[in-house]
Amino acid sequence: MANGGRRTKGAVSARLERVKELFPEVVAGEAIDWERLKKELGYEEQDEVYGFTWPGKAGAKQLAETPTIGALRPDRAASKRWETTNNWYIEGDNLEALKLLRASHEGSVQMIYIDPPYNTGKAFTYKDNWRKRKRAASHIEQEEARVHAGWLNMMYPRLWVAKALLAETGAIFISIDDTEQANLKKMCDEIFGERNFVATFIWQRAFSPVNMNKFASRNHDFILCYAKNIDRLAWYGLPRDSEANGRYANPDNDPRGPWMSGDLSVGPPIPEKIYDIVTPGGRVVSPPSGYCWRVTKERFAELAADNRIWFGKHGNGVPRLKRFLREVKPTMTPLTIWTHDEVSHSQEAKKELKELFDGMAVMDYPKPVKLIQRMVALTTKDDDVILDFFSGSATTAHAVMQQNAEDGGQRSFIMVQLPERMVKTSAAYQAGFRTICDIGRERICRAGEKIIRETGKIDLDIGFKVFQIERKSKQPAR
Repeated sequence: MANGGRRTKGAVSARLERVKELFPEVVAGEAIDWERLKKELGYEEQDEVYGFTWPGKAGAKQLAETPTIGALRPDRAASKRWETTNNWYIEGDNLEALKLLRASHEGSVQMIYIDPPYNTGKAFTYKDNWRKRKRAASHIEQEEARVHAGWLNMMYPRLWVAKALLAETGAIFISIDDTEQANLKKMCDEIFGERNFVATFIWQRAFSPVNMNKFASRNHDFILCYAKNIDRLAWYGLPRDSEANGRYANPDNDPRGPWMSGDLSVGPPIPEKIYDIVTPGGRVVSPPSGYCWRVTKERFAELAADNRIWFGKHGNGVPRLKRFLREVKPTMTPLTIWTHDEVSHSQEAKKELKELFDGMAVMDYPKPVKLIQRMVALTTKDDDVILDFFSGSATTAHAVMQQNAEDGGQRSFIMVQLPERMVKTSAAYQAGFRTICDIGRERICRAGEKIIRETGKIDLDIGFKVFQIERKSKQPAR
C-alpha cells in the first residue's frame, strides 16, 4: 500500500506539472489558481451576471462593517472658540473617524466633498493599518492589487460608511482624474445606487497647454456627484448672474418688464400645430419644413392677444415667443462643464493659499475656494452640515465660511485629516508646520479672520473643535 501510495502521489504530481505547462497563466508561485483554471477551461458553475469586482473586495466590505477601535479625544488647546463653534476638525484615520461620526451624525450630513488620492503611482498614506491585513491569496492577485485593487479597497469602506452619514436630501461630490474615474463610477453605482447618480462635472483646472505631453494636454478633472436619494435631493441651482439677466431687454416697453424671445417652431411636425400666421405687417408665415409651431392655433391667438408674441421691430418678422425675466426661476441649472473663469483653476488655488500664508507655498495641489463653494451653494443652506474626510489644506472649511458670509447661512463643517508628516526640507516644515493638520487648522484660522475683515460679518462662526483619534483603552481583565 505504501508503494502504491507513493506511485499515486507521483502520478498526481506529474499531472499537475502538465497542467502548469499547458496553463502557465494560472500558476501562482508553486500552486495553481484553481478558480482561474476553471475560467480558462470555460467552466462556469452558474450563468454569467453583470458585476464589478476586484481582489480584496469582500475584505473591504467586511472592513466597512467592522466596529471602530478608536475614540475621539477633545483637544481644546488646538481648538478655536470651543465654547461657541459648531465646526469640527478631526485628526486621524478617516475610516475610523467616519465610523465614530455615525454615533453623532448618522443621516444628518447634507453635503460631502472629498478629494481623495488619485492613484497616480505614489504610495498610499491610508493603509487601514489599525489591524493586520490579510495577504493576497496569490502572486497573480498581488499584481492586480498593485494597479487598481489597492485603491478600490481603500475607497470602498470609506464611501460605504460615508453614505450612512448623508441625509436623505444630501449629496456627495468626489474629485478624481482619468486614472480611477471609471472604477470610481462603477463603485459609486454599487454603493449609492445607479439611479442616484446626478452628474459627472468637468472642472477646467488648467487653461494653458503643456506641450511636453506627447498626445494630449489634459486640463480637466472629474467631479462625480451622487444623491443619497435622488427623489428627495435638495438642489438649489446657481444664482442668476448679470450676464444671464443681461440677455433680457424691453424694446416694446412692455409693462411686465424685460423679456427675451424664443423660437416658436419645433420638430417633429404635428398636423394640428401646422398653420399659417399673418404678421401685423400682412406677411404670411408658415413653420419651416419638417417643423410645426409649439402651440395650437387657438393657443397662439391667446398669446398674441396677451402681447406675448414678438414679430420684430417692424412687425414682419418670424413670430417668436416672449419670455419675461420676472417669470423665470431665480436660479439657473448648472452645466456639467465648469470653466476656470467660473470656478477658478489650479494656479489660482495655489496663489490664494500662498497669500494666506504670507507668500509661502505650504501645499502643492489645493482646490480653489470657488470650486468647492459652488458645490456648497448648490446643495446646502441655513445650518446644514458639510463633511470633508480628505480635507488636506481645509479648502472646504474655507469655502463653507465664505458662503456663509455671502448668503447669511449658518452652515457648519467637519474636516477629517490624517496627520501626515511634512517633508523636513519643505518650506512648511521650516516654518514650523509638522503635519498637514497643522496647515489645515492654521488655514481655517487665517481664512476666517480674513473673511471677517473683508465682509464685516463679526458673528461668523470661524471657530472649530479639534478632536484626536486614539485607540480605545483596553478593559482590564476580570
